[in-house]
Amino acid sequence: MPNDPFSPVEAIFRKAIQDGKMPGAVAAIGHEGQMVWKGVFGHRALTPTVEAMTWDTIFDMASLTKVLITAPAIMQFYERGLITLDKPACHYLPAFAANGKQNITIRQLLTHYSGLAPDLDLSFAWQGKQTAVQMVMNSQPQTPPGERFVYSDINFITLGLIVEQLSGQSLAHYATAHILKPLDLNNSFFLPTAKQKPDIAPTQYDENGTLLRGVVHDPTTRRMGGVAGHAGLFSCAQDTVFYAQALLNKLAGLPSPFPLRAETLYLMSTPQQPAGKTDLRGLGWDIATHYSTARGAYFPATSFGHTGFTGTSIWLDPTSRSFVIILTNRVHPKGQGNVVSLRRDVATAAALALRSTGY
Repeated sequence: MPNDPFSPVEAIFRKAIQDGKMPGAVAAIGHEGQMVWKGVFGHRALTPTVEAMTWDTIFDMASLTKVLITAPAIMQFYERGLITLDKPACHYLPAFAANGKQNITIRQLLTHYSGLAPDLDLSFAWQGKQTAVQMVMNSQPQTPPGERFVYSDINFITLGLIVEQLSGQSLAHYATAHILKPLDLNNSFFLPTAKQKPDIAPTQYDENGTLLRGVVHDPTTRRMGGVAGHAGLFSCAQDTVFYAQALLNKLAGLPSPFPLRAETLYLMSTPQQPAGKTDLRGLGWDIATHYSTARGAYFPATSFGHTGFTGTSIWLDPTSRSFVIILTNRVHPKGQGNVVSLRRDVATAAALALRSTGY
């Protein structure tokens, strides 16, 4: 289209594919609650056979699981008065108190100010959820709780365990019943079936030379059986768009099926880190840290988002109900893609396109 304001966005995706940054992508831009642009680029699989990318391709969402599933699940219990943000996590999981973790609060887990290590030790061949649970309970803070921001999967594994403890259900069952179904997200799930796998973008070859397709990419989650508080969700662009629209509408006080109150979403998406700290985190959401390149140059300081290791990201601006969603499988096939600059450049171009069209 001549004079298409979103043509620079499309050019960024094409160049990144040409440069080998990822095999393909699906993306969407929204404003005032409406999707104003969507794009499908490249391929979802390069090996063993080449497959074109499609709008309905399902992706391993990786760490977007933290903000799309686990954080809102925790906040549902908060709304019911079953969780207090500044209460120690060991109040809900007594064994978590071991090795100096007795003062780590729910808020510190949600904001990544717990002092815990980034991940469980993967240097030896452990297997099974119960082994992971024991490793979490035995883990030691590396710095005092509240002192510094360290992004940690252990934080969200712990939060997922608290959801299971309070609900008496697996995280996957709880999330399906209380988050995915209320939002009518029928192509978002944990533990894909054999029937669903052909629609899923493959990621990379595992340590045994098996191409991961419909099996979670994150090695910790894989060892835990495919479901954890920090990774394991599979979803598609359309469902992610619905999620973003529902969240932004609820936050704005508009009719929305989002299963949390507006004031809860405000808490989640505004700075909640310890006083005086400059790494700004909401309850799950990223606001301003070294992970915030997906904001681009022009989205305001009140915007928030998150990224996933496989090449997924979402950035949301509550003031204009705008969103930028990018889904890629940049780790396909050999784990060597990189979409850090793509996210930044697309968000910048998206903001300029929205401005130029008078949105």
